[in-house]
Amino acid sequence: MSLIRSIILYTALATCANTALADPAALEALKAGDMKKLVVSAEPAEVADTVFYDIEDAEFRLSDWRGKVVLVNFWATWCAPCREEMPSLDRLQAEFGGEDFAVITIATGRNPIPAMKRFFEETGVENLPLYRDPRQALARETAVMGLPVSILLDRQGREVARLMGDAQWDTPEAKAVIEALISE
Repeated sequence: MSLIRSIILYTALATCANTALADPAALEALKAGDMKKLVVSAEPAEVADTVFYDIEDAEFRLSDWRGKVVLVNFWATWCAPCREEMPSLDRLQAEFGGEDFAVITIATGRNPIPAMKRFFEETGVENLPLYRDPRQALARETAVMGLPVSILLDRQGREVARLMGDAQWDTPEAKAVIEALISE
């Protein structure tokens, strides 16, 4: 990325970060690179609080992460674009994950646990837990059509943006979007 483009991107971040959720146009202004595919909601929308599971069959709900900005990624072991995208999600979690932000990756549909573990091993994922939605209940309730799909949730657990298809989530453009949401 050129120096001028970096300066423009971070100037936009600095001027738009505090209004990103109050004004969807401010978040739109940050879209570049793969983030051009990000569809920003005109108004934050409630999301389903359907149960999903970890590999030990413990139950979770998206509401368990309220208070954080969350990037929910729906994927599958057979999905080639998911394989390309997952390492960048892992790096994003490593850099930003904590009290303010989390990446939640949910394998939806028939994804045997050994295959999920192998997928993470083969793609070098070390910072993401394994969650699953074996009956696609959460995926259906959140209108996931195709994979991968990533949904950005605000601190109240509402959908503020959605990206269909794969993306590199550890690029300066993606980080600018995440930083804007975290700083809200």
